[in-house]
Amino acid sequence: MPELAMNQTKHLLRDLAEVDAQLLQAEKMAAIGQLAAGVAHEINNPIGYVFSNLKALAGYVEDLIKIIDAAEKVSSLEELKSLIEKLEYSYIREDVQALISESEEGIGRVKNIITALKDFSHIEEETFLPADLHRGLDSTLSLASNELKYKADIVKNYGDIPEIECLPSQLNQVALNLLTNAAHAIEGRGTITLSTGRTDDMVWFEVEDSGRGIKSEHIGRLFEPFFTTKTMGEGTGLGLALSSSIVQKHGGHIEVESNEGQGSRFRVWLPITQTAHHSD
Repeated sequence: MPELAMNQTKHLLRDLAEVDAQLLQAEKMAAIGQLAAGVAHEINNPIGYVFSNLKALAGYVEDLIKIIDAAEKVSSLEELKSLIEKLEYSYIREDVQALISESEEGIGRVKNIITALKDFSHIEEETFLPADLHRGLDSTLSLASNELKYKADIVKNYGDIPEIECLPSQLNQVALNLLTNAAHAIEGRGTITLSTGRTDDMVWFEVEDSGRGIKSEHIGRLFEPFFTTKTMGEGTGLGLALSSSIVQKHGGHIEVESNEGQGSRFRVWLPITQTAHHSD
């Protein structure tokens, strides 16, 4: 009988782990879907001016080819100089360098967004690896930029922290949940402060907003599945519950401080190194 009960318990725990993984994947896909329009906008902007620059460069190349071809055919140096002045070579020379520099910057922005999306979307990741928490936070900020920039000024206050053993993309999910919740809590425009630090063998990151705050009677229920303070259709009520589950899987915990009308602060504590039972 005890063996039967033990087997049933094992099956139940396995089923719960599978449900947890499925919920995490569903929440992540929902987050990516929510961000898709913003990501498309962030990519479309630099791609638009790179495309415009390429059209301008094509015209400049055509004029430069005319000058090169003319150099083989003109009967005098004065005739060549006249053509160079007519085609405004000195202006082309300056503008070509500016267009190339601007295009490189635009492609760099697109590359950063794609890298952030790639970092964020590793769903099946289950092996704890040393990772730079600041890089993950920056990737998440880059990905959520379009949703955040119209609601808040972002202040980064990063401390001196080491790499930590973690599931990087899952911590990115936690950061995204906290950042988007902070944005939703702000009416009009406000400030979101992202900070990190270290205490002994733990590191922490926190998201603080200048939003409407949380009612005292709701704080104890924030991490309950399907509990949400958002209006119908704005949230599933799974974001904080799954964030708490992820942080607990890392052997950490989340602290909440909030005063109604004065904003909220969520601090995520994480161990620098993982003990064996956290990676099982």
